Amino acid sequence: MATPQMMEATRTPKPDPLNLALRPAAELLATDGRPSGALRLNTVLQTTLDLQTLIKLFADELSLNLEYDGLIYSNAAREIEIALGKAARHSCCYRLLVGEDNYGEIRLKRRRKFVLSETQLVEHLLCGLVYPLRNALLYLDAVRAAHKDPLTGVSNRAALDDILNREVELSRRHSTVLSMIVMDVDKFKAINDRYGHAAGDEVIRAFCQVVTQVIRKTDMLFRYGGEEFVVLLSNTGREGALLLAERIRREIENMKIRIGASALPVTVSLGVASLRGLENGQSLFERADAALYQAKSAGRNCVRLADAI
Repeated sequence: MATPQMMEATRTPKPDPLNLALRPAAELLATDGRPSGALRLNTVLQTTLDLQTLIKLFADELSLNLEYDGLIYSNAAREIEIALGKAARHSCCYRLLVGEDNYGEIRLKRRRKFVLSETQLVEHLLCGLVYPLRNALLYLDAVRAAHKDPLTGVSNRAALDDILNREVELSRRHSTVLSMIVMDVDKFKAINDRYGHAAGDEVIRAFCQVVTQVIRKTDMLFRYGGEEFVVLLSNTGREGALLLAERIRREIENMKIRIGASALPVTVSLGVASLRGLENGQSLFERADAALYQAKSAGRNCVRLADAI
């Protein structure tokens, strides 16, 4: 059975790998048969599947046994970084590898160097983190999968329902602007009827690729259903949302999709709304959706503003 390898504290930010084997709970007992620190920690951490809460619990428990200034958990594959405390000059770093599975990295920081007995203590306690961390990551993967559209990979309606209320609350709390664009691919049913559903799927995928390239990294794209999409724009007012909507319209109109020997023309209609006063997320969506239908009624392939209705 593999055991944790000793790591020396280092000033360099580059982590060295530490291979932590998943060990049966019985092996986390002290020599007198009582629960070890790792097993007690494991019991505490099993109370949550929320990754942020898990890392905070681990940091709190670790601070009872070790003095340190800051802790960073990162998982590049899942684009996660959770930073607690503050930066300091010295660090010790552990890459959590279990067989072929990489569960991320833990980095501890403080003003003075870590000594051997302290790094050995950290390695022991990390054994109590591995099982709960694995479970939290699996849960996170499941939640993320449930919020993704399988055809396009963008967020789905369930994700919009969760995120919209949060963004509205943040907009109110920080007195920032929030806008929404609701989009619908024009005459999509006719595309499916004439060219088949495989062609329709290709149009939807290409549409998402173009919109993703146009919007900012902070903007959020959702597939609301069928050929209808939503872009949520934090810190963006009415004028900025209108400019972006018009740019999306032009890029989609210029998009080239070939189905066999045919060049398939695709256009999009768009409705724009910005958050008003004490308006909730549902009302914001309804106004943007109403603006979309105004664009449809105006002949499609155009942008309409909710405030102008």
